Amino acid sequence: MKEAGKTLGMTPPISLVKSKMSALEYTRELEDYLWQADMYETEDDLNQRYEVLWKLKNLFTGWIKEVCTKSKNVPPETAETVGGKICTFGSYRLGVSGKGADIDTLCVAPKYIEHTDFFTSFY
Repeated sequence: MKEAGKTLGMTPPISLVKSKMSALEYTRELEDYLWQADMYETEDDLNQRYEVLWKLKNLFTGWIKEVCTKSKNVPPETAETVGGKICTFGSYRLGVSGKGADIDTLCVAPKYIEHTDFFTSFY
């Protein structure tokens, strides 16, 4: 918070009271347990997720260009610039996903790409 009394978000916080030392100790104990239970992702796990998202982005943008030129009559030079975007959300986006969890992903295409295009030709 930048100013006293000013909060971010739609609703105010339930409490502004700082955590007690006992709560901080419980947090440390929980973190220790989660490490022992192998619940945190390794650097290799995180890199694999980045690689999967990068591949998905490339597949998706390539597919958009293909649909534009083959069925939407968009000139190839225009199709190269139409774009497309991959957005992550959920636990992955918040940085709290567990080891092996899914990645909630939204594929955003230009307005002339219809959802039927996606469900019939993107696979």
